[in-house]
Amino acid sequence: MSVSPPPVAEVPGEEPGPVDPGFRPYVPDNADLPELTGSAVLLGAILGIIFGASSLYLFLKVGMTVSASIPVAVLAITIFRAFSQAFGTRRATILENNIVQTTGSAGESIAFGVGATMPALMILGYDMDPLRVMLVSVLGGLLGILMMIPLRRAFIVKQHGELKYPEGAACAKILVVGEQGGSSAKTVFTGFGLAFLYQALMEAMKLWSKEPAKLITGIKGYSKAVLMCEVSPALLGVGYIIGTRTASVMVGGGLLTSLVLVPMIAYFGAGLSDPLPPGTALIRDMGPGDIAKSYVRYIGAGAVATGGIISMCRALPMIVSSLTGSLRAFRSGGATGGVGRTERDLPLWVVALGCLGLVAAISSSHLIPTTWPGRVAGAGMILVFGFLFVTVSSRITGEIGSSSNPISGMTIATLLLTCLIFYLLGWVGEQYRVAALSIAAIVCIASSNGGTISQDLKTGFLVGATPRAQQLSIVVGAVTSAVVIGFTLLFLNWVYTDVVSDAQYLPKVQAQNVETLTQTEAGPDGKTYKVWWVNKTMNGAEPGRYLVDDQGKAHFRVDPGIGGIVKTRADGSKASKFTPPQPALFAVIIDGIMTGQLAWALVILGAALAIVMYLAGVSPLAFAVGVYLPLATTMPIFVGGLVRGLVDRFHKMSDEESDSSPAVLLSSGLIAGGSIAGILLAFLAVFPAVGRALDVSGSLPKGWNEQPGPALVAFGVLIAVLAFVGLRGTPPVRGADLSKRGEISNGVGE
Repeated sequence: MSVSPPPVAEVPGEEPGPVDPGFRPYVPDNADLPELTGSAVLLGAILGIIFGASSLYLFLKVGMTVSASIPVAVLAITIFRAFSQAFGTRRATILENNIVQTTGSAGESIAFGVGATMPALMILGYDMDPLRVMLVSVLGGLLGILMMIPLRRAFIVKQHGELKYPEGAACAKILVVGEQGGSSAKTVFTGFGLAFLYQALMEAMKLWSKEPAKLITGIKGYSKAVLMCEVSPALLGVGYIIGTRTASVMVGGGLLTSLVLVPMIAYFGAGLSDPLPPGTALIRDMGPGDIAKSYVRYIGAGAVATGGIISMCRALPMIVSSLTGSLRAFRSGGATGGVGRTERDLPLWVVALGCLGLVAAISSSHLIPTTWPGRVAGAGMILVFGFLFVTVSSRITGEIGSSSNPISGMTIATLLLTCLIFYLLGWVGEQYRVAALSIAAIVCIASSNGGTISQDLKTGFLVGATPRAQQLSIVVGAVTSAVVIGFTLLFLNWVYTDVVSDAQYLPKVQAQNVETLTQTEAGPDGKTYKVWWVNKTMNGAEPGRYLVDDQGKAHFRVDPGIGGIVKTRADGSKASKFTPPQPALFAVIIDGIMTGQLAWALVILGAALAIVMYLAGVSPLAFAVGVYLPLATTMPIFVGGLVRGLVDRFHKMSDEESDSSPAVLLSSGLIAGGSIAGILLAFLAVFPAVGRALDVSGSLPKGWNEQPGPALVAFGVLIAVLAFVGLRGTPPVRGADLSKRGEISNGVGE
């Protein structure tokens, strides 16, 4: 039997909340529906594990992940509905479907943090032991949850209408139309199918290029400038949802990088005869992407860190007010009884005990391999940086969405601050490199998970969920996903590890003090050797693990599957390796600061840039994100924002009226379809034969995919469909009439 929520109506005697009193969630505060059920949590945990493992593989392959919240929500609706029809059970409520997506969303965010940081250990020449991976995964996931509990009222409730949380709003619409059916559902799932088909034609069949680009040439002295656009349906949908203003600020940062900073570096560096650190090649020999990665990324990291600090300072009064309100509710017992269902968070004593538990776990473990004062200090830094960057991550997610949340930039900022503190204190030994990376890894995972949780809580706020139920469910999702993701990382590294004896891969120096090497391992020849770990501080040997004899001579290199250097084996076969860019960058930062060779000037330039943008009245965070991300990512978001502006002007709609328009529903479907297609199509790398069978690019005219025309035409069709739906649609009625129809507001506003 289907359980539908009662109509949304005014509750007698209920005081208006902190947001627009015209807003009411889809499920009223006084409704009593099944929510935190065993089936919902179990399904969410399973989907979280699946999406977490697949996201980790995708990240190791291409250095990025795809947001899982919307795909999990779509799957929750579909799976529960199929079970109801097959076994005659009651249909799941919208609140149960929301619990599934909340529980399942943790996997993707943890996968990014683990994949981005832990492999850096091996690049630096240290062992990626299982216990460290598990501790970092679990502690980072839990830290993100704990930090977001006191921030929920400040960001999700009090700033409703200011912070957009586009994926969270889109996910709420998915849940609502899945509950309602009808024309709204058709609009969303039309967008879903259109994006899925589009992505399949582009990535599986390769009918057009995914990222057309045009290098600007013919101007003397002005080189390396490039215009590019990733023709992605998901990013187009995100741009439409976040609106014209934010999308324009973001692309402004991207244009600064692509048309100003990169050509400027190329101009002044063209005459250099030696590589300019942190680059390792001559600037004149670098492409635009190489210059951006080697130099502009540091500028972007400094800008993101400074913009985040500015945003946190601006939000500090509201954060303090939120914490005070939570404490007042706890003291009065209102956390459980005196506060309505949709305002019940986990109490603050849970946050306090959780933080103390994290400090105790870190201080009593070998996660930070030093004396106990250093471990306690490291734990304190994790809490401080964790709160800082979870706050920043939540605000960025609220402004521009999870898809463009620069977690790598926050991790870089954490590494910079941590290594700088260590350097000033004289903590530059080998163990402090591992400590710095462990601190950054936990903060990275916490920041990533914090942004995801804030999207989930926004979804819950719109549909009328119980925050405490969501917070408990995501704890389950974070812990289960973290354990599986940790094992998945170790398994993938083990599967693709090669043991080679080629002279080119062996060190030119011998191990010293061989008698101190206690770890042993059997070589391919059946003999037992001692294990010699070489780190970045040693000259004459690539960092990594070697098998040496009793005299210290290396006979084999155990080349890891992640970040390995072996390209071809002795038999001539090609070695498959995972080479995500982030771990290599983090290793460079740690090594650069500890040796005093980091290009601080670039970081300071980024910080100054963010301050200038703030003084000019431009959002420094959105602009900094645009500087950090490739122009190819921000350009489709900008196009989506332009379409939104055109539609709103044509209909003369306010932001509130535009929030529930048919084009926003279609955009939600584009995000969902593009996300699921991106994850599924990533598995073509696992089955190359299937990928070759689907690829029809060989039968296309020569040079077809090298030209931007086909891709721009295909993307133009997608843009035209979105504009047509927006221009043809009728603005919805707001306020009480909207509530009675069961629609929701996503709170997008400039």
